Amino acid sequence: MNEDKDFNELDKTSLKDRKMGQRKGTFKKKVCKFCQGAAPADYRNPENLRRYITERGKILPARITGTCAKHQRALNREIKRARVLAYLPFEKK
Repeated sequence: MNEDKDFNELDKTSLKDRKMGQRKGTFKKKVCKFCQGAAPADYRNPENLRRYITERGKILPARITGTCAKHQRALNREIKRARVLAYLPFEKK
């Protein structure tokens, strides 16, 4: 009977912790790969640019990729150039 009380008390404390809104993990800040010294975005390197587009061909936003505003603008420009020159597709169906 004592074992049942211990189990119920533990269960109530775990429910209380979840209700308090505690997070399970910590947030890791994304770092711009281009600022860290990686090769700059270039339309002639489509393998490098594919990392920044979805399977459907959409350009990923900076909040997902972690690029800074300056390099996100450059990245968008290079992806659009690669599309015009047929290195990357406009849309995948």
